[in-house]
Amino acid sequence: MKCVFSGVKPTGIITLGNYLGAIKRFVDVQDQAEKNFYSVVDLHALTVAQDPKEMYENTLNIAAVYLAVGLDPRKATLFVQSHVPAHAEASWMLTCLSRMGELNRMTQFKDKGRGSDSAGVGLFTYPVLMAADVLLYQTTHVPVGEDQKQHLELTRDLAERFNRDYGEIFVMPEPLIAEVGARIMGLQNPEKKMSKSDDSDANYITLMDTPKEIEKKIKRAVTDSENAIYFDEENKPGVSNLLSIQSVLTGETMDSIVQSYEGLGYGALKKNLIEITVDHLTPIQQRYQEIRQSEELTNILRHGAEHADAVASETLKKIKDALGLVRL
Repeated sequence: MKCVFSGVKPTGIITLGNYLGAIKRFVDVQDQAEKNFYSVVDLHALTVAQDPKEMYENTLNIAAVYLAVGLDPRKATLFVQSHVPAHAEASWMLTCLSRMGELNRMTQFKDKGRGSDSAGVGLFTYPVLMAADVLLYQTTHVPVGEDQKQHLELTRDLAERFNRDYGEIFVMPEPLIAEVGARIMGLQNPEKKMSKSDDSDANYITLMDTPKEIEKKIKRAVTDSENAIYFDEENKPGVSNLLSIQSVLTGETMDSIVQSYEGLGYGALKKNLIEITVDHLTPIQQRYQEIRQSEELTNILRHGAEHADAVASETLKKIKDALGLVRL
């Protein structure tokens, strides 16, 4: 992998699903790629109204999480999206290249905005900003969950269209989708993705939950009446979700995990998963508290923005030249 890019919106708490489906994988691939760019994509958060004070704090919180989970600023460029003006500028140019039909088909717009006259235009166009995020760094691989794969397909379509009409500028990015854990489901509703927007906080675990909170939530997690432990997403979604969480947290294969529970019931599965989850999250929480209020955080983001800006600006110049825009 020559270059990896991804980003997380600063819209509140990070769930275990966010972590296992995306952020943990950033750490896993940082040694495999020649270049890594990870952004707090604050411009994406503006598609819905945000409290300015919360927005400010959440942006720094996500950046601190990046470092706490193990992203190394010597190996990965960490930055805030709005600190690199090329993102917004390239997004407009790609928007002019996009088609209404393409954006109308985006699943998340169908879910959140279609049919509402009060929906913000940003909900409709933000997949193009996402495309700009990726293409500016000549990204070869993007860690995505299944729900974001459609957006990466749009990115590839726009890159192909631009290259065809204006010359070979963009690299065609490929998705990196994990076989296990790409989509962590809710603890109370295992047929729906774990989300911080759920009405009940029992449906998700956050990265900052206490051991007692983690224990309570996993103990209450939905399973089924069979009391047999094996992986079957269609017929045993709750149990399969708990097994997936264990697999991603430990790195064990699904077969070896299922074998270890032979002859045991759901109580053993939940007890073991509680211990694994607490042991995994405790050092992350400790590191987060160390980083969050330190000058180290702002220094890393400042240096990251400088490097990201230099790389993105080079691509932006090529885009402008290809489009015939005058640069003085």
